[in-house]
Amino acid sequence: MVAVMDTYHASVERDGRFWLIRIREIDRSTQARHLREVDAMARDLIAVMRDVEPDSFELVVSHRLPDSVHAHLARAEKLRVESDLAKSRAAEESRAAVRELVDAGLPLRDIGQLLGISHQRAAQLAADTEPKAS
Repeated sequence: MVAVMDTYHASVERDGRFWLIRIREIDRSTQARHLREVDAMARDLIAVMRDVEPDSFELVVSHRLPDSVHAHLARAEKLRVESDLAKSRAAEESRAAVRELVDAGLPLRDIGQLLGISHQRAAQLAADTEPKAS
């Protein structure tokens, strides 16, 4: 039979020069000077309050950030998605341009020179647009 470990939740937020750590299951708090110390400080507090070893339980740490930071992160993610979509569309257009020039009978070296890419890259783009054999 597998032993089930207790789980504690640490909520961490900046409070002046320190990180404030709240452990809801024991209704106690502690602090750490650096974020890297949060896990150890939380475990020490729980171990002392529950009279258990610091590695005898699971600890789930969640960081509370200001709403403005969450807003910046959400906008950054949205912009990353838009950027990925734009890159994908740009690649499609590049393949279409190469395919059109190949269909017009231009050699790959000329296509590369016209588009400012190597002839090898032109060949890759042309191959990407060829119909797949079924």
